[in-house]
Amino acid sequence: MSQFQGKVAIVTGATSGMGQEIARMFVQEGASVILSGRNQERGNRFLEEYQAAESKVRFCAGNVAVPETNQLLVQAAVEEFGRLDFISTNAGMLGLGSVTEVPLEVWEETISTNFLSVFYLCRFAIPEMLKAGGGNIIVNASIAADTCFPNHAAYCSSKAAIVALTRQMALDYGPDIRVNAICPGPVDTPLIWNSAAAFEDPSSAVEAAADTTLLKRLGTPKDIARLVKFLASEESSWVTGTSLCIDGGRSVH
Repeated sequence: MSQFQGKVAIVTGATSGMGQEIARMFVQEGASVILSGRNQERGNRFLEEYQAAESKVRFCAGNVAVPETNQLLVQAAVEEFGRLDFISTNAGMLGLGSVTEVPLEVWEETISTNFLSVFYLCRFAIPEMLKAGGGNIIVNASIAADTCFPNHAAYCSSKAAIVALTRQMALDYGPDIRVNAICPGPVDTPLIWNSAAAFEDPSSAVEAAADTTLLKRLGTPKDIARLVKFLASEESSWVTGTSLCIDGGRSVH
């Protein structure tokens, strides 16, 4: 039997990159899954991919930067599947610019998308997890929580806030709910290519990012999904309140 059979997960940022692969992992491991993303077309493609599991996969289009979307996700999980066990948050944006240069609206959107979305979803989800006897929250942060990059003021700030919130929630809701953050380094997703678009030669910029790792390659979404699978499983039952770096050794130097 798949290890998450009978469990229910919400996965945000599930229409591309890491979030999509994490959602795929939960489905493959037998969980019922509420998928969230802004792109209805990509969400529909995911549902088509798992047509055999249609009865336990739902897609809810929406912007998790606003509270109402997150409330609807939790309501969908409970109404469709009767409980909520896992949360995996993956929505994110770069919001490039230094403090004096980033447009105010970009700063606010980045903080809302990357950080406040986690707060909103957990605020609505934790009471339902407690009703179900406990739960497991895995938030997608970044090595940017501890490492600064030029002109990433909003992004780095939002990721550092996520790590602090992770520790706080683990303290406030343990032992019933485990809360952990993952901190990926350079992963081959649309986000890294969007960042590289600011360079004259985007491909060379991405290759340079891979070269900063000790393993000399970008991470893959599957690499990240495997870590989430571990944290969601009983194999990590004594792990909470921490942030786990997964960056191919990028942070060593």
